[in-house]
Amino acid sequence: MYMTSNKHKVLFVCLGNICRSPMAEYLFKYELEKRGIADLFLVESRATSSEEEGNRIHPGTARILDKFKIDYSKKRAERITSADVRDFDYIICMDRNNIRSLEYRFGKSPKFMMLLDRDIADPWYTGNFIDAYNDIVLGIDLFLQKFNY
Repeated sequence: MYMTSNKHKVLFVCLGNICRSPMAEYLFKYELEKRGIADLFLVESRATSSEEEGNRIHPGTARILDKFKIDYSKKRAERITSADVRDFDYIICMDRNNIRSLEYRFGKSPKFMMLLDRDIADPWYTGNFIDAYNDIVLGIDLFLQKFNY
């Protein structure tokens, strides 16, 4: 992966990289575009597990992104690598299990953080993509406040 040094490098992480983390990735990019600051960030998403690797995003996430006319057609689930941990500045997890998985594989890192101060429920299990969307939008806004954007 080619990484630019002058951008904030943000990686969103969830279990399978088909629901929450790609939703966060694309909604974050959408928000950056709206605010006119997209050129200041490099944003991607990954999974802690390999079980969905290569799969398209979940139809529930697709429905949310379709409402904003966001193109996600090239997105395929990918598992996080040690290179990602090295190269990204912020590795933002959707729940505490994601943090534990990362720490188990890579050791503790100050880069590992939660999007919110609580878990964002996995809509793959709950079926509730609207709650995940609302939590992610809130988390994105709070994260961008750290940069005064």
